[in-house]
Amino acid sequence: MNTYKVLGLMSGTSLDGLDIAYCHIWEEAGKWNFSIKETAEIDYSDKMRENLKNAIHLSEEDHDQLHKDYGIFLGQKTKEFIENLKRDVDFIASHGHTSHHRPEEGITFQLGDGQLLANTSGKKVVCDFRTKDVALKGQGAPLVPIGDELLFHEYDFCLNLGGISNISFKKDGKRIAYDIGLANMPLNFITHKMGMAYDEDGKLARSGKLDRPMLDKLNNLEYYQLPNPKSTGFEWFSTEIRPIIESSKASNKDLLHTFIHHNCEQIANAVHLHKNSSETDTKLFATGGGALNSFFIETLQEKLGREIQVVVPSKTLIAYKEALVFALMGVLRLEGKTNVLKSVTGATEDSCSGEIFMPAKV
Repeated sequence: MNTYKVLGLMSGTSLDGLDIAYCHIWEEAGKWNFSIKETAEIDYSDKMRENLKNAIHLSEEDHDQLHKDYGIFLGQKTKEFIENLKRDVDFIASHGHTSHHRPEEGITFQLGDGQLLANTSGKKVVCDFRTKDVALKGQGAPLVPIGDELLFHEYDFCLNLGGISNISFKKDGKRIAYDIGLANMPLNFITHKMGMAYDEDGKLARSGKLDRPMLDKLNNLEYYQLPNPKSTGFEWFSTEIRPIIESSKASNKDLLHTFIHHNCEQIANAVHLHKNSSETDTKLFATGGGALNSFFIETLQEKLGREIQVVVPSKTLIAYKEALVFALMGVLRLEGKTNVLKSVTGATEDSCSGEIFMPAKV
């Protein structure tokens, strides 16, 4: 039994920082197992956050420079983490930070140059997990469902509440997953305008009132009518959602309250659409930053009804599940096993995705 000692790196669309998870991953009796040993969340400086946020608008030259700078940043932060850890690390598996994601045009890009990350950290790196799937006509997203399939298969639904919401479940023997729509992205956009990083525990949202016309406008967005597989990101938020927020006369509290109701209605719609009607004890596993928001989770439970139980795990797993799954994807890549599922992304075939970089010898 070979135990891999891996650093998983994740930076999500909510731009709340870099997640690092030191994981042990091993396969025993045909089943994958994990243990998250140490974690860290690295805050972005205001400049780095703005650079990542605006990467989509950069010139090709400036985008390439940010790709390099961010790769060095990742290498520096992981090197510091490893030095403090004082434990063996076999390799780093990095998601990077998505700057462009237009799979219908064959385009996806994750910032964080893998070679510079390897050089700076001194460790082998596996990264760029989306490009191959997009080349195979897939959405390149979501990727986390391979972890749901191999690590969390006891749950009927796995829900991730990051900047956007995505869901994963088994249907007719196949793992299905797609991006439902919004989660923390609009909430954080509103709180940032208030000079706050986020709405802790949903306290502000809880105190707000529902803006029914705005809720109807959000629920009628075209994206929700599209069939899966489908994925979305910051581009959709910028073009479709932000104008709705900025044209609204509602208070910030009412906006937060309304967005949580909207998010939860769309999630509940997705779950009820795919739920096995004969099952009375359905479990939904909720992770990502939104799972720490009690108003979000209470509202979701209310919309789902009694037959579906929302299961919220430890804070460590909530916050670092995605970093864990990218660590797993790195292991699968090194073992030459499938780590991206065509049933999830709509690609022409399953794939073993990810580029491998060795630190340059000086």
